[in-house]
Amino acid sequence: MGGCPAAIPGPGRRTHGLRPSRLLAADGHAARPRPAGTPLGGGPRALAVLVTPRREFWRGRRVLVTGHTGFKGSWLCLLLHRLGAQVTGIGLDPYAGPTAFEALRIAPLLQADHRLDVRDGAAVAAMLRAARPDLLLHLAAQPFVGRSYREPAATFATNCTGTIHVLDALRGLGGVAAAVFITSDKVYRNDGAGRAFLEDDPLGGHDPYSASKAAAEAAVQSWRASFAADLPPIATARAGNVIGGGDFGEQRIIPDLVRAEMAGQALLLRRPDATRPFQHVLDVLRGYLMLAERLAGATADAPSALNFGPLDGEIRVRDLLVHWQAATGVPVAWRQEEGPIMAEAPRLGLDSTLAMRVLGWRPALSTPEAIAETARWYATWRAGADARAHALAAIDRLVPA
Repeated sequence: MGGCPAAIPGPGRRTHGLRPSRLLAADGHAARPRPAGTPLGGGPRALAVLVTPRREFWRGRRVLVTGHTGFKGSWLCLLLHRLGAQVTGIGLDPYAGPTAFEALRIAPLLQADHRLDVRDGAAVAAMLRAARPDLLLHLAAQPFVGRSYREPAATFATNCTGTIHVLDALRGLGGVAAAVFITSDKVYRNDGAGRAFLEDDPLGGHDPYSASKAAAEAAVQSWRASFAADLPPIATARAGNVIGGGDFGEQRIIPDLVRAEMAGQALLLRRPDATRPFQHVLDVLRGYLMLAERLAGATADAPSALNFGPLDGEIRVRDLLVHWQAATGVPVAWRQEEGPIMAEAPRLGLDSTLAMRVLGWRPALSTPEAIAETARWYATWRAGADARAHALAAIDRLVPA
């Protein structure tokens, strides 16, 4: 919901100008009543009872991460390495300019670092056969809503066909204990009413990005139903509006805010009153890994799809700026973007009750705490200090041994 045309120059450098058919994605689960949902809180107070991924499960495991050069993929590789896993990454080159992959110094931590486009099905199949992973997490995607309007066919090719290529490559590949396919909170058919979506709500986004992710969900469901005997346990994970240090993506609120601050410009907001379920990257990644553990346990009640969202619900974009200002002590200058803006849902929220019940997952950080933690990472990076050390300290605090 932000908009800022200038590129981020990197730490220590100055900027220069800147209800048709109903698709039940959680098949196998009966529709549930919508709970009222009382926020349980989070943050350091709750760490004593926080359920986290088990280091003994991940230690020594061969884990394949697609999309490892992206924002979430980079943090996932760092977390897996901290848990003792042997990580192989396949993905495209990092985007130009600063990236989480560079700032977190991910490359030296990998067992293998491959450049591969998931739209190339033969290459994906050959890579999976060579890597022989114990577990797979598929994050490779075209992740930008705005770009999906400019490049709709390429977005579908990456997000849907790329997912199908990974699914096909898994068929008959022995030794894989589980695979988790990452989609988005935007897969749901959003009528703008503002209710939090459940896993068995109808899918189907309006914009090309959301629709392509809903199509990926349909593909996973189809392959699971059609080729179960040839596949490991598989599931999809739905989260979005993930924040954290190292996100420099286009048309995202915090990267746009950092760009504006570094350029000394006012932040442009497309929809300041739109609501989104902002949450910290480590809370989301904890959920992904806990879902993979549950699938690998071969239990009959392992979920086929899970939401991961903040306990304190969605907040307005303008309120995120208030929390950022409280965390940094620096006033945030912003103004509303004028002229035509791309279509986006005014309200979006997720109900994570199923993940809480089945996995024992819940966020460690409230939304204000997640924003403050994110602000601290960017302050570290902008000062030229060790951004990976900062991230590792957060991992050790939020994913304790």
